[in-house]
Amino acid sequence: MLENSTIHWGESGTERAARWHSESNVATPKRVIVADDQLSADAAFRLASEGTGLLWRGDFHNAKQLLQALARRVDRNKPKPAKSANDAFHVQRQQQAQRANVMGKVLIQFGDNYRIDLRRAPDVTQACFEAYGPATEPFVASLRELLGIIGAHQWRKNGIDIPAAGGRIHPHYGVFAPLRSEYIELVANAQMPETAEAFDVGTGTGVLAAVLAKRGVGKIIATDQDPRALVCAKENVERLGFGNRIEVVERDLFPEGKAQLIVCNPPWVPARPSSPLEHSVYDPDSKMLRGFLAQLTAHMAPGGEGWLILSDLAEHLGLRTRDSLMAMFSDAGVTVKEKIDARPKHPKIFDQEDPLHVARKAEMTSLWRLIAR
Repeated sequence: MLENSTIHWGESGTERAARWHSESNVATPKRVIVADDQLSADAAFRLASEGTGLLWRGDFHNAKQLLQALARRVDRNKPKPAKSANDAFHVQRQQQAQRANVMGKVLIQFGDNYRIDLRRAPDVTQACFEAYGPATEPFVASLRELLGIIGAHQWRKNGIDIPAAGGRIHPHYGVFAPLRSEYIELVANAQMPETAEAFDVGTGTGVLAAVLAKRGVGKIIATDQDPRALVCAKENVERLGFGNRIEVVERDLFPEGKAQLIVCNPPWVPARPSSPLEHSVYDPDSKMLRGFLAQLTAHMAPGGEGWLILSDLAEHLGLRTRDSLMAMFSDAGVTVKEKIDARPKHPKIFDQEDPLHVARKAEMTSLWRLIAR
């Protein structure tokens, strides 16, 4: 996160400054002006497109409506139809980046204890504490980021019911939420080798470790290198009653030792994330996938299995080929014992307006049961 820079603006004839905070590592706007309810959406769009930050002093709900108006104006500039799924993916990423850039120019100032001094502003103390930690000093951040934090707080508060994990999983801000059920069902239903111990590599919320515990695995070591994921996973496994069977440890990929079963659900799309929060989805050059496969046999106990959960969306987008995936298996010294497929059920499959609709409709999520050659 970018939090050590300072944002400057003029207000009431005085030069002012505050700490700038961005979870997406966005630099401070080069120019900042004070804006309120009198600013039209067209004027705001022009200023934001030029790179001007709009420090909001009007009604909080009007600021949210302004964000929606800015998004509509960005979306009016629809790109030409792409020639291929790969082109469509890159065009969509550019469109998303432009959207984030423009919408990120509406700024909110936070006072002591995350107080927002705007009409109809909500109390965001708890939501910000969960995302940022204890309040230290006043700062400025984008309204778009704040709304993401508020949404994450609701997911964390309500949780997501995962019967295969024995209850509700409560995702934290910045930790990938288990909203897609098919990969969880694959792990819940695949034939399991005889095992007393398993590893869950890159555990995130801890959901797959909980699924393994629910299936009767006696000892599971769940790893992650993200501090937020580690806290999130520990809270979830304790809440579900698996704290005495699941150990959550900080590691880049594997823990020490060997296990009969090793599960990994790496990011599915080999592309560069545009922010730290996208690392759970985008994995440049399949770095985590390659690292997992390269070290897998060294951590598998004799007769053990590695369960790789992976979507083939990247193949339909022209970002990775099936041949290259099979070559990774070969280079890692593993072979496929079984491949179990599941069709995704998320709403985007049915959205024909989605530029990636054809690729999403063809997508398959697979559990690859890998064994040493």
